[in-house]
Amino acid sequence: MTKGLDQLTSGSKIYFIGIGGISMSGLALLASGYGFEVGGSDMNPSERTNMLKSKGITVYDSQVEENLIEFKPDYIVKTAACLPTNREVRYATENNIKMYDRSEFLGMITESYDSVINISGTHGKTTTTAMTSLMLLESGKDPTVHLGADFYSFNGTVRLGKKKDILVSEACEFKRSFLNFSSTTAAITNIDHDHVDCYPLLQDVIDVFALFLDKLSDGGNVVVTGHCKNTSESLKIASEKWKKEGRKEFKVYTCGLEGGICAYTGKEPDMVAGNISYEGGLPEFDCTFMGNYIGRAKLQIPGKHNIDNSLIALCCALLNGGDPESCIKALNEYKGADGRFTTKGTYRGASVVVDYAHHPAAARATIEAASHIPHNNMWVVFQPLTFNRTKMLFEDYVTSLLPCRKVLFSEIFSDREINTHEISSLDIAREINKRGGDAEFFEKKEDIIGRLDELVSKDDLILILGPEDIRELGDELVKKGKIR
Repeated sequence: MTKGLDQLTSGSKIYFIGIGGISMSGLALLASGYGFEVGGSDMNPSERTNMLKSKGITVYDSQVEENLIEFKPDYIVKTAACLPTNREVRYATENNIKMYDRSEFLGMITESYDSVINISGTHGKTTTTAMTSLMLLESGKDPTVHLGADFYSFNGTVRLGKKKDILVSEACEFKRSFLNFSSTTAAITNIDHDHVDCYPLLQDVIDVFALFLDKLSDGGNVVVTGHCKNTSESLKIASEKWKKEGRKEFKVYTCGLEGGICAYTGKEPDMVAGNISYEGGLPEFDCTFMGNYIGRAKLQIPGKHNIDNSLIALCCALLNGGDPESCIKALNEYKGADGRFTTKGTYRGASVVVDYAHHPAAARATIEAASHIPHNNMWVVFQPLTFNRTKMLFEDYVTSLLPCRKVLFSEIFSDREINTHEISSLDIAREINKRGGDAEFFEKKEDIIGRLDELVSKDDLILILGPEDIRELGDELVKKGKIR
């Protein structure tokens, strides 16, 4: 049976609807590297679409039938955000052009490689994927990599290896995308209640992660954070299913702190961080795998959660041919992927840091991490992502941000739903203030800058949390600071 990219005619034309997206642009580059003729469309011209054009990829700034008539694609890949009413989608349907969702196309890519490391989880996917890739590269491997953020080592979101022997990819659970992905090693960083429009209950999230493991090869590896009880429950569901089906069960590798007991195994972790200390707010720790000392990690990114991410990445790399000494070297040199605790520069003498932490649990972890970085005052700018998530996790948003000295809220960002809940960031701000906190709401982002002008002093820390829409404020602040 033909599988993977072999299902597509060699040298054929592939057209990406929504080609400017962070994942879609990367997949378009990979498709071009595989020898397909690539084109696509996006209604929002950007640096990414300009980059694609510079690499010889045809990009249209509209989404109309004429684009497809001119390009004559053999196949179409579309984003999950594309509606059936989209003019290009409608034309492709009417003219029987084979169409794939983004996740289906990425799934075909995963089927085309001998070894596939899929890194899933509610938080930490990008960081863990980037770390794993860097470790394999330092070990002399030549992985193909698919990331959900720009990474300095690739100067982009993807890297194409010369052979189809090893792939490292993020595996996102949104709309059950990752159920299309085949794995030989599957990592789960953690499981929290998220994407509430897809998963009304936490149990729904736990169940879908168990299904994610269904496409793991028989006897494959699963790497998890040992202390996550939700992950443990997901593993138990998957294990029972595999036993009933008579499959050769997967091997679980747990990661955690020295002296900890894993929720799934009831034993100490396989990959252990011990002798933890902090230098300038950055964690250092000894790494031990299956009782063998690997080396001492000295991270350049803060936070206890990044200790977890490091351990999972290290385990994934070692299980796939990584050299221990090279892996530790790469870990110690890792500076972070774009938008993951990224220092943009300074404004009025204060450091400006941006992070994608839009979920309450991620916000809590990132704020805790930032608290260890030397600073005077910390000013948090926050933008929730999607109305559904904000409504369902309202209490978590309040409690995670309540301890902050001050939070400056921007309005909720969502490009895929209508605000049927009549929810606003203002509601969170008011509730925080009712409970004795200090929060302010701003309809316009420029007003946030004005308020920061009044608040910020030298050696303060401005922490901007949320989607790209608000993280762009970091660049604006740094540019404004240089003009001053």
